[in-house]
Amino acid sequence: MEIKQGDQQFYVKNDQGKKIASITYQQENDDIIVANSTYVDPSLRGQGVAKKLLDRLAEHAREHNLQIRPLCSYVVKAFEAYSQYDDVKIR
Repeated sequence: MEIKQGDQQFYVKNDQGKKIASITYQQENDDIIVANSTYVDPSLRGQGVAKKLLDRLAEHAREHNLQIRPLCSYVVKAFEAYSQYDDVKIR
C-alpha cells in the first residue's frame, strides 16, 4: 500500500484510482496543523490503515517542525493511546 501526499492530505488509492483512505489537515499557523478527518473505506478497515496515515502525517510534522492539533476523533483517540505521537501533539 502506497501512501501519497496531496494538497493538505495523505491518501491511498485503489487499482482503479479511487481514493479509499485519507487523512486531511490544514495549516493553522506557521507551526501548527489541524488534523481534520480520517477516512478508511470499509474494505480496508481493521488493517491499521488509519494508523499508517497518521504515522505519515506525524512524520510530515516532524520533518517540518510542526505540532498537530487533533480535531478528528480518530486522531484524538490515537494521541491518547500511543505515546509515539507525544513529540508532535499540540502542547
